[in-house]
Amino acid sequence: MTTRIMVLNGPNLNFLGIREPHIYGSTTLGEIETSCQEVASLLDVSLSFHQSNIEGELVGLIQSAYGNADAIIMNPAAFSFTSIALIDALKIFNGPKIEVHISNIHARDELHRHSITSSASTAVICGLGPYGYIAAILAAVQRLGGLSHAVPAALHGLSPGDKQ
Repeated sequence: MTTRIMVLNGPNLNFLGIREPHIYGSTTLGEIETSCQEVASLLDVSLSFHQSNIEGELVGLIQSAYGNADAIIMNPAAFSFTSIALIDALKIFNGPKIEVHISNIHARDELHRHSITSSASTAVICGLGPYGYIAAILAAVQRLGGLSHAVPAALHGLSPGDKQ
């Protein structure tokens, strides 16, 4: 059965590549989506990719993942620092929930340093730039036990002689 991953992106990420390139780089959200889709196809993963500037829409998408997705990857962007609604919605979902940040939020100014939504996440990836999304896909698939034998055993939690 194909692994289903929902990727969610919060406010202003539709302006990646334009907004503060000294922090977020020049890669656009469309380019990130294309890369994610390429990796997903290699791993036999079905990927849905969304962006919204509206907190309630993101809550609705998280709720829609219940029973329809195996994992959620989310860059909550500014909502990372403010959204109790996202935390509550994420707590409903039982699969892996991986929070992604393009920048290293721990090295940022005080306002952008502490993600409250990470309290409802399985893991947090930050500071890897756009590659963080790829790492999150691999981590989600690994958590679900679905990495193929094409990926070295050490990357999916197995010793070289173990069977998946």
